[in-house]
Amino acid sequence: MMKFADYPVQHLMDITARPELVFVRGAGSWLWDHAGKRYLDFVQGWAVNALGHSPRCIVEALAAQAPRLITPSPAFYNEPSLQLAALLTQASCFDRVFFTNSGAEANEGAIKLARKWGRMHRGGAHEIITFTNSFHGRTLATMSASGKPGWDTMFAPQVAGFPKAGFNDLASVAALVSDRTVAVMLEPVQGEGGVNCATHEFMQGLRDLCNRHGLLLICDEVQTGIGRLGTLFGYQHFDIEPDIMTLGKGIGGGVPLAALLATARASVFEHGEQGGTYNGNPLMTAVGLAVVGEIMQPAFLARVRELGEYLGAALSELSQELDLGLERGIGLLRALELKRDIGSAVVTTARDDLSVQPRWENAGLLLNSPRPALLRFMPALNLTTEEIDLMIDGLRLAVRAQG
Repeated sequence: MMKFADYPVQHLMDITARPELVFVRGAGSWLWDHAGKRYLDFVQGWAVNALGHSPRCIVEALAAQAPRLITPSPAFYNEPSLQLAALLTQASCFDRVFFTNSGAEANEGAIKLARKWGRMHRGGAHEIITFTNSFHGRTLATMSASGKPGWDTMFAPQVAGFPKAGFNDLASVAALVSDRTVAVMLEPVQGEGGVNCATHEFMQGLRDLCNRHGLLLICDEVQTGIGRLGTLFGYQHFDIEPDIMTLGKGIGGGVPLAALLATARASVFEHGEQGGTYNGNPLMTAVGLAVVGEIMQPAFLARVRELGEYLGAALSELSQELDLGLERGIGLLRALELKRDIGSAVVTTARDDLSVQPRWENAGLLLNSPRPALLRFMPALNLTTEEIDLMIDGLRLAVRAQG
């Protein structure tokens, strides 16, 4: 068994603060590090591992596809990408799919597609209204589209053309519409922003506003798509139909796969305007087929909704017990307000210091704090109620340790 000091960590770019552990194995809701300690994972790669770590369907899909064909070039058709595109369009309101490697790349494609549509149908309109506290990725354009505080100066100058409205404030959106506007782009639930949920009325109002002004409605479903909200796609929870949608994270279940979907009316790319070396390769799309196929099994999404209600109720009860703040979310994307800026300390305690309790011997809990006084929960969609109960126990211990 290797020691942490034996790993050559110095060769990686230092772009985030990482704890001194190296994960070597995962199964379902659990991870194991280099020292044999196990962790109950309620982060799951930031909502990436929809079916948990190393699910059988992904392992089998990779094993079956890899000997057949890994990538022939996106200049040619391949079977898994055609099958996955058909599955996604048949299950949604969209007609066309472009596969990408990441959610940021899918959102970049959505921005390009909307601008091309504006040039063709709205006299060169190019502005896309986005929202404060939104998160759309880490490319220059998607950072500019995002409303995350501080990102407007990090790699300045920004890409122009993304006026910001207030989330759940329809009047603020309407006030920004001009002859330069081509689209409105939003996350149905702002994950990185703190699990801020759009209201049904707001989403309905945005659809009506876009219809009245001839604008495209773009739903960034990188975090909310593929079952996370208890519906296959998040927009279905709000009873609307967007013109463009992006998917990422859960669609690959842990491998680099994302997608840009659009209606036939919005699909205006011409040859040479969009592409990418690995886009739609059969190895990744075979995995996507397996993941989406599992989530579309009878009763799976109903079970996600049940588990989401169970998790929400458990967090609310814990909040009352410990005098914490509000619990909120939809399905299995939830948050808990802490009232104090102890999020980072709770995350560290849960990961490193629970082992002093007999029931957590040689074990830890992985949590996420996107804001100083808030925790976000993104577990595997097929976790158990027993794992939720165990998480609540560990969370209780970690919060109490902060005094």
